[in-house]
Amino acid sequence: MSVRTTPGVRLLPNAITVLAMCAGLSAIQFALNDELAAAVAAVAAAALLDGLDGRLARLLDATTRMGAELDSLSDAMSFGVAPALTLYAWQLQDNRVGWVVALIYAVCMVLRLARFNTLLDNTEQPPYAKEFFVGVPAPAAGLLVLVPLMITAHLGREGWWSEPAVIMLWMALVGGLAVSRVPTLSLKTAKVPPQLVAPLLVLVVVAAGGIAVFPVISLVIVLLVYLLHIPYAVYRHHWLANHPEAWSAPPRERRAMRRRSQRRLGLRPPLRRRVAGAARRVRLPRRGQPDGPRRSWRRLELRRNRDEQAPR
Repeated sequence: MSVRTTPGVRLLPNAITVLAMCAGLSAIQFALNDELAAAVAAVAAAALLDGLDGRLARLLDATTRMGAELDSLSDAMSFGVAPALTLYAWQLQDNRVGWVVALIYAVCMVLRLARFNTLLDNTEQPPYAKEFFVGVPAPAAGLLVLVPLMITAHLGREGWWSEPAVIMLWMALVGGLAVSRVPTLSLKTAKVPPQLVAPLLVLVVVAAGGIAVFPVISLVIVLLVYLLHIPYAVYRHHWLANHPEAWSAPPRERRAMRRRSQRRLGLRPPLRRRVAGAARRVRLPRRGQPDGPRRSWRRLELRRNRDEQAPR
């Protein structure tokens, strides 16, 4: 019996999904014990395991309907219920509005996951739709909403970022991004140009080293960079929607099309080399010479008479 058909191996992706759910829910217990760094680590572990179970299921050819439903339920618990209850147990217990905001965030995450499942069966989407997520994905949202807790865990003290009003506003904002239709890039279909492979690997090493030495604050920086990519994702999605000819083009040709469209809009700076009709460079006068640029028959594009060119 091969590895792909072994029943025990087929259970491995579902076991990882269950471990992800347990890790996410453990963040609540850590928050109740005032172990903030452990609560962040639990949700981060859940996000890491969530990224592994689906890939492992496809690798082992063990994708099932039950696994897909279990993955959605695990995401709802790990990145919806667990972060909401963690923040509520940390700072919002004495605030009645805090429980309402926690419920709103959890409901937004469940709605986001339900919409994600319905989009999987939609065959009318354009080809470029697979390059984007609709809204912020559940693992990213579950980590983003814990940024105030991360900052407090790193600094070891509370500040304006840990005020209940700020936390409730932040939870509402992240929940809104998760359930919104704002496009975000999907790393599953991202293609890196060959010339950017080496710099990207260096950045990965820097990020891994930062997370190993300063895990909490490095994770905060990565999450903020992720937020900053959203305007670019919106621009790219809008450009692809208006250029059907680029839907099936390879990345190199697509970048060339984008550069041409930018050049037509006048967004690129002018080239340095001289073109027809461009103004010539004007030199400043040297010391001891009268004001005004130097003039010569070559710069004025005038030819000398043959009599003047003949030797005397």
